[in-house]
Order: sequence, then C-alpha cells, then structure tokens
Amino acid sequence: MKMTQDHRTALGDILRWRRDVRHFRSDPIDSSVLQRLRQHMDRAPSVGNARPWRVVQVESALARTRIIEVFERCNAEAAQAYEGASRRDYLALKLAGLQEAPVHLAVFTDHAVRQGRGLGRRTMPETLAYSTVMAIHTLWLAARAENIGLGRVSILDPDAVAAVLDVPSSWSLTGYLCLGHAETETDIPLLHEVGWQRDTRMDWKMV
Repeated sequence: MKMTQDHRTALGDILRWRRDVRHFRSDPIDSSVLQRLRQHMDRAPSVGNARPWRVVQVESALARTRIIEVFERCNAEAAQAYEGASRRDYLALKLAGLQEAPVHLAVFTDHAVRQGRGLGRRTMPETLAYSTVMAIHTLWLAARAENIGLGRVSILDPDAVAAVLDVPSSWSLTGYLCLGHAETETDIPLLHEVGWQRDTRMDWKMV
C-alpha cells in the first residue's frame, strides 16, 4: 500500500496531539476499543522478532491501591531532591492519573525471552527493553487515534511494582500506563502549560 498525503497529515496530527495525559475522566473504555489497541500494540517492531513485552492489566482494587502507595512514597522522596520554589513547583504538579484512569497497564520486558533466538541483541542486549518501549509508543499513538489519553507513570519503584503484581523474576518494569478519556483535549504538553520545561532544540548532526 502506498501512503498518501492524507496518511502523512493524519500521522502528523496524531504525533502533535499525542500528549502525556494525567487528567482523566473515570468512565470506562469500550471493550472493542481496548481490543483494537491490543491488536495495534501486537504489530510493534522488536529486535529479532523477540516480542519481549508482557502486559499486565491491573484490575484488582487492592493491587491498584498498593501501586498508588508506591507512587506516593516515590513522589515524596523525589520532592526532597528540590529546594524552595522548585520543591513547591514540583509538589504542585499532577504527575499521575492513577486515581481516575479506568485502565492501568503494567508493561514489562521479559529478559529470558526465547523468541528471536538472540538475533540482533548479542552486542546490545538493551534492545529488548527498547523493543518494549516501541510497543508502548505504538500503543500510545493508537490510543490517540481512538481519542483515548495515555499517561506514563515513571515515579515508581520497579521492584515494588513487580512484587505487587507477582510477576516472574525475569520480567522488569518498562512502563506503567494509565489509559482513559482525557478531561480536556489539548496539544500543549502539561509541563509547558505550567512553566516547568519547554522543548529544547533537537540535536541532529551531520558527520
């Protein structure tokens, strides 16, 4: 299939409107939409076709509560790295939609994966985790195309999350994701809106 200008325009819109969402409505995501998102994520590229991502949909209220407790502890510790006005600004940020988002996905990388038979990762074993990141990004763009918001929660202790979810020891947390309908639609990143950090110029050199 040859891509057209309509495809390029649509992709540009999706990339521009793909935002890290922290403010969610609590109404559920339709099951047919979730199924399509799973199918799109399944098409993500991976090193040697290893497909190392392992997704845990966290439905248990107890597990969610424990994940939120891990976040709150890690967030309080992170705040201590700042002083004065910077700490005030940090504590004013909403850095996760864990309470409101209807869908929680913990995405792990399986470092004991046998698929792919090691192709392409003997000198760069980190490409397993990179493959999982690609799967997350594929899901992120697909969610935006479905008018679903996605927020990645990185202020977590990966080992604590793995313990809460009781996953195999060969799995490492690559991303904890919140999905749901965004409270508001905007193409402006939250950290721009609140004055925390503007985009810096991309470093692209010719050698």
